[in-house]
Order: sequence, then C-alpha cells, then structure tokens
Amino acid sequence: MLDIRFIRENEAIIREAIVLKKSDCDLDLLLKLDRERTEMQRELEELKSLKNDINDLIMQSQTSEERAEVIAKGKEIKQKIDEIEPNFRELDDRFGKVAASVPNVVSSDTPRGKDDTENVEVFRSEEPKTFPFTPKDHIALGTELDILDFERGTKVAGYRGYYLKNEGALLVMGLMAYALQKMAAKGFLPMIPPTLIKEFPLFGSGYFSGTTYDSEKDEIYRLGTPEKESDGKVNREEKFLVGTAEPSLLAYYSGEVLEKESLPLRLSGFSQCYRSEIGSYGRDTKGLYRVHEFFKVEQVVLCAADMKVADALQAEMLAISEEMHRELGIPYRKLQICTGDLGTGKYRQFDLEAWMPGLDRWGETGSSSNFLDWQSRRLNVKYLDKESGERKHVYMLNNTALPSPRILIALIENFQEEDGSVVIPEVLRPYVGKERIVPKKK
Repeated sequence: MLDIRFIRENEAIIREAIVLKKSDCDLDLLLKLDRERTEMQRELEELKSLKNDINDLIMQSQTSEERAEVIAKGKEIKQKIDEIEPNFRELDDRFGKVAASVPNVVSSDTPRGKDDTENVEVFRSEEPKTFPFTPKDHIALGTELDILDFERGTKVAGYRGYYLKNEGALLVMGLMAYALQKMAAKGFLPMIPPTLIKEFPLFGSGYFSGTTYDSEKDEIYRLGTPEKESDGKVNREEKFLVGTAEPSLLAYYSGEVLEKESLPLRLSGFSQCYRSEIGSYGRDTKGLYRVHEFFKVEQVVLCAADMKVADALQAEMLAISEEMHRELGIPYRKLQICTGDLGTGKYRQFDLEAWMPGLDRWGETGSSSNFLDWQSRRLNVKYLDKESGERKHVYMLNNTALPSPRILIALIENFQEEDGSVVIPEVLRPYVGKERIVPKKK
C-alpha cells in the first residue's frame, strides 16, 4: 500500500505503474474518494471541535435559559455527527479497498515487457548439462530409486499428493538443514514461524488479491474448522495455511516501532508451505514441480527507507541463493522480471531458475523481491529516525533460500548416472549418510 500523499504528488508515476503492470486499479475513483473522504473528515473534526466548545459553554452559562439553549445546540451537533460518522466509515472502507489495489512504483532498471516471455536473463552459471545417455525425469528416477511414491500419495492426499521415502526424505530434510545453517552463518536469525496464521499477515504481505480472502483468486488454503479458546468459547476469526514463511516473518514486527540502529534485520524461516494452485489447472500435472505442500527456507530483510541500501541488500540475498546453487552443483540462471510479470506490490524482482534435464527446461527455484514500504504500511512496521525525529516505514525484501521439491528435481535429474543411480552433492552427504542413491532391487 502506498501513502496517499505520495499518490497525490506522483499521479503520473502511479498511472505509469498501472499501465506497466496491467493493473485494474481505478486511480480516478481513488482520487475522487480521497477528496470526498478528506472533506467529510474535515467536517467531522469541525463538528467534534464545536461539541467540545459546547461543554465549555454549558459550564459558563449564567442562566437556565442560556444553559438550555446551549444544550439544544449540543444535541443538534451530536445528531449531525451521528449522521455523518457511519457515512464516513463506509466511505473510508471503500477508499481503503481501492487504495489497496494501487500498484507499487517500478524501478528504473526493471525491463519493460508485457509478460514472462519478456523477462531478461542477466546471468547464467553454465550451459545446460548434457548426458552421453538418455536422461530420465525425476518421476522415473524417484520411482526406481524408491524415494518418491506418487501413486500412494494421490491415494491418501488426492491430486498432486506424494510421499518422500528413504534417501528422498533424508535428502529433502538435508537440503532444508543445509539452507537454514547457511542463512545463520550469513547473519540471518533462524526461525520456525507459524504456518497457521490470521488474515492480516496475508493481506499485509500482499498474498490476497484484495483486502480480504478471495477463494476464486487467492492460492491459499482457508481453514473451515472453528477454533475454541481456553474458556471454551468459539473463536470465529479466520485462519489460513501459509504458502511461504514470508507473511509470518514480516508480521513478526507488525505494529511495532523499531530502532534505526537495529536495522537491517535479517530473518530466515523454515516452514511447511501450502498452495492451492487454483490458477494452474492443467499445468505441470505430473511430478513434483507444482504441488500443494512442500518445505522451504525463506529469507526476509527489514531495512531503513533507503533505496541504495535496499538494492544492496537484495543483491546480498540473491548472492546467498546463488552460492547454494553453486555448492549443490546445479546449473542455474538469473532473470530480471519485466514490468508485465511484476506483482502489484513489487518494486524490483529477480528469479533464479535451475536446469531440469527431465523437463528439458529451466524451472524456477527462487524469487527475490524488493517491496520498498508497500508491505510495511499494511503491516504498520516503522522505525524511529533519531536524527530527524520521524517515524518512517521500513523497507521490506524477501528472497527464497531453497524450496524443497524443485531443488530435489534439479538434483536428482542433473546428478543421475547411466546405471540409474544418483550422486549426492558433497555438501548434502552428511545429512544422507552416503555418496549415492542406487536403484532398489525388485
């Protein structure tokens, strides 16, 4: 969410962002509601000021007639306030819903483009791996190695369900432990945040398409089971399952005023992730590439409102993810995301994609985004700048460290041998306890 004052003063920039991001935001409506809201708020404040004056006048009345006249005037003012306040609340609610749809501005270096076909490759670690034999995909490898079971996964969990087994389970947990330890070594606070959360972290981080949950658009699971409090009363507050640790990590400081000296704050969270994938019907229907639940290690940074500092921190976060791809021996490339593929709240974004031989294509394994203060305004996270005496909203950035299923795809497909075995990268061998996974005897 952007500051309305910023929107008023930079209307042309906002209109450009609306066009570039193909947003359906109605800026004209927002500005109209803003004017009406401002005028009604001014009227309310004037009436409330008069009401306070009435109280003083009552005390100063010399006669009963004067007192009665003042009281009558006070009742008239109160009636007007009672009439206006519900209208103001309704207007303010409409304003808030439209304001939430205003896209963030776009960095000057973001490529201009219509959709993901115009994202720009800015780095490639190496060319896609080639094999002297016909490589198998992760589905065949996982079945032959007995580390994946899709058939029983579907039986128990339904569409896109799967089991990790044997070395597959050890490999994925090893990946997560390796990533979390890496983040801790880089100065990030390791956390296991809640995966069952309230509505406000999801709105605040931008995971709702609007101000509230929309089952037709938002790829988030909502719980239908009511929660009972310690006194036995039913809590009707809605709860949701996270699709990433990002909302939980960002909301950790919601409603707080931080000290500038404490910034930047570097957080890393390991979590189970749940995604309904409602917008991906018919896409990647087989295997692990697009599933409903998985593990992921996320990195999040909160920093002072300084674009140069934020850009440097985004580069730092990306470098950590790239380092892990290199240590795992996975060919990858880095893309800068164009305007037409940039999310509503994002100022600047890069993606990492790993080569997946079985799919014969690059597949996304991480995303790095700078939101400036778009998220922190929603979550109300500020810091005190002692030099100016101002309270400013922090800048928020996020970056995938490692996601379990897609990295697993890249690993077993890139490290497969002609005999059907898979070599385990050296950094993961302590977690798996062996150097390679071999096909199980039938």
